Order: sequence, then C-alpha cells, then structure tokens
Amino acid sequence: MRILISNDDGILSRGIGVLVDVCRKVGDVTVVAPDREQSGASHSLTLARPLRPVKRGEKMYQVDGTPTDCILLALNALLDEKPDFVFSGVNHGPNMGEDVLYSGTVAAAMEGLSAGIPGVAVSFAGGDIELIDTQREWLERLTRDILKVRSFPAETLLNINFPPIAGDEIAGIRVTTLGNRVFEGSIVTSKDPWGRKVHWIGGGHISWSGREDSDFRAVQEGYISITPLHVDLTNYDLLEAVSAWDLGR
Repeated sequence: MRILISNDDGILSRGIGVLVDVCRKVGDVTVVAPDREQSGASHSLTLARPLRPVKRGEKMYQVDGTPTDCILLALNALLDEKPDFVFSGVNHGPNMGEDVLYSGTVAAAMEGLSAGIPGVAVSFAGGDIELIDTQREWLERLTRDILKVRSFPAETLLNINFPPIAGDEIAGIRVTTLGNRVFEGSIVTSKDPWGRKVHWIGGGHISWSGREDSDFRAVQEGYISITPLHVDLTNYDLLEAVSAWDLGR
C-alpha cells in the first residue's frame, strides 16, 4: 500500500511525525510537506514563482509552497508511482464545520481526489498536541481499517478529528456530519512598533451548533469524529427552483 503524506503545519511539526510513524507500520510512505506553517491556506496554489522541493531524507521532501502545491508536485513530478491514498495531518487544532473550507490539511487530502486518489485528513481538536502520542493506538487501528476497505468510495475523503483527551479516555468512534462554527471577535486591531494600525485574523470566541450527529458534538463528548466529504458543492435541491427564475435568458 503506497501512502502519500502531507500537512499544513510544516514538515517539522509534531503531528506529521506521529502520522508518518503510524503509516509506516502499514504501508510504503512518501512525505511531501510545506517547509513552514500554512494553516488557513485552503486550496491555494503558488502561481507567481517557481517551487523548489528539497529532499530531506529517503522519500521525504519539503516544499516552499502550500499543501495543495505539495500534492500536485508529488503526483506530477516527484513520485514514480501513483499512491493508493493521500493522508494529511495530524493537524495542530480542529478542522470541523466550516473549518474544512479554510483548512490546508483538508485541502491536501482533497487534492488527491482530482487524480482519483482517496484522501484522509486527520486533526487533533485541541491545543496540547503532545496528547496525540497517547492516541497512537487509535490512529493506527483507524488507519489499518481504512486501508482495508475494498470499495472505498470514489471522490471521497474522510475528515477525522480526535478529541483533546488522552487515548485511554476516548469513548469510541462516530460517523458524523459537519457542524456550524461561528467566530466572534476574530479580528484583533493593534499597532506595529512604528505606530501603524495592523489587524490580526484569529483568536476570539468560537461557538458551535449543529445536529446531534455533528462532528463538534462527537468530539465534545469524547469521541473520534469521522465525516465523509466530497468536492461537489452543488445544491441539488435548488437546481429546479433556480432554473425557474427569470435571469434574463
């Protein structure tokens, strides 16, 4: 089983180290990841300058670009054989609800779908990433089980979030829907050392809502959340209604 691994926290991050260790127990692993943190990069590409992949070891490359750049380079320039899966993570923080639209972690896993390669995005939904070490057994079990699925659905990725608790406290696994996340006070205005006004995006208060089977509820209750995602954003329920609008045709 050939596994391509990337992330958005950078090739030296703690989370990707854990994921690589686990995946090497079950498959042939190649790592192509950013040389620095790219959180919030979503599905962006680097178009205004060339990319320079640097080999850091056997089947391991760092790239001065985004997570999506990394997958594109891997599939079209660095790998001799097409991987069977793209794994991304372990992200340092949650990727639930609308986070999946901003997440470089999810984008890396999703980029493989355009080449027909199923993806898995893994995140640790808390601040103390060191706890992921206590969850290795769960991560390894999940990875083995996913790789054994004979008819993995086409154009599908699994978005996995681990709760911010020790591995022996995890209650189990739930298959979930995306919840809803609202940021309040996410823009912090201050001044730089020269007195110029600057704005930081991030921080503030996050509130969650959603169905009983949503990802944030599962994580809140101590479960590992697994949400199947796909690229098609079409609202099929509205196709007929929008077709009936007078849009000047």
